[in-house]
Amino acid sequence: MSDLSHLPLGRFVAGSEHYDPALLCTVPRAGQRAQLGFSDSTLPFVGVDLWNAYELSWLTPAGKPQVAMASFAVPAESPNLVESKSLKLYLNSFTQTRLRDRTDLLRRLSADLGAAFGTLIGVHLTGPEAFAAQRSEELAGQCIDELDVSPESYGPPDPALLMLATGVPRKPVEETLVSHLLKTNCLVTGQPDWASVQIRYTGQPIDRAGLLKYLITFRNHHEFHEHCVERIWRDIHERCQPESLAVYARYTRRGGLDINPFRASHSARPWPENLRTARQ
Repeated sequence: MSDLSHLPLGRFVAGSEHYDPALLCTVPRAGQRAQLGFSDSTLPFVGVDLWNAYELSWLTPAGKPQVAMASFAVPAESPNLVESKSLKLYLNSFTQTRLRDRTDLLRRLSADLGAAFGTLIGVHLTGPEAFAAQRSEELAGQCIDELDVSPESYGPPDPALLMLATGVPRKPVEETLVSHLLKTNCLVTGQPDWASVQIRYTGQPIDRAGLLKYLITFRNHHEFHEHCVERIWRDIHERCQPESLAVYARYTRRGGLDINPFRASHSARPWPENLRTARQ
C-alpha cells in the first residue's frame, strides 16, 4: 500500500478562502490496483468516477457571493485519484476569490483537476436557476436486500461466496440487481462510507443470496470507494464469468462531496446517468 501519511484526510489542515490549487493531493491508482492484479496499461474494464460537489461559492468582481453545484466525470483510466478532503479544501479556496463569471470558474476547475487527476475530465456547473429541475432517482433493478440470509462474516471481502445459481436452467440471462447494504470504511480515517450498488450482467444466473452475503463482507473493509467497486467487479468477473458486467455504486456524501464509481466490461455500456439517490 502506498504511504498515505501526506494526505490531509483525518488531520487538521489549515484551509484557505483564496484560490489555491496547491491544496489538491493526488493518490496514484496503481498501488491499490496492483493488489487486485490490475495494471493501468491493461485494465480489463472501462468506467468513470462521478463526483458531485454541493458546497461551492465565489465572489463576483463587485464582491457579491455566488453559489453553484459542480459535477466532475473522471475517467477510470486516469493515473491518479484526488483525496476527497483536499478537493473540499480546494473548492473552499474559491470562497473569497473574485472571478469574472462562471466561465472563469469552469476554466480553473477544468485545468486544476485535469492536472491533478492526470487526464482531461468533464466538469459541469449547475447554478441556482436550475436547482428546481434537479431530481433524485433510485438505482434501477431488482433489490436483493429482502433475501433471508445469515451472514457468516463482516470482513474481509470473501469472493468464495460468489457462485452461480443452482436449480435453474443453465442459459444466459440479462438482469440488474441492486443492494442498499454496502458499507465500507475510509482507508485513512476508518470512518464509515455508505452506498447503494447496482450490478448489471449478462451470463449464467448468479446466486443472489451468495451475492448479498458477499457485499455484506465489505462492512469492515477499509478501501477507497473507487477500488471497492473495482474489487467487486473483479471478484464477480472471476467467480461467475459473465459475458458482460457493470458495477455502479452511489456513495452518500461526506463533506459536501459524493463519489460514484462505475466500472464495466467493454460490452456493458451504456454508462449511467449521474442521478442522485434518496440517501444522497
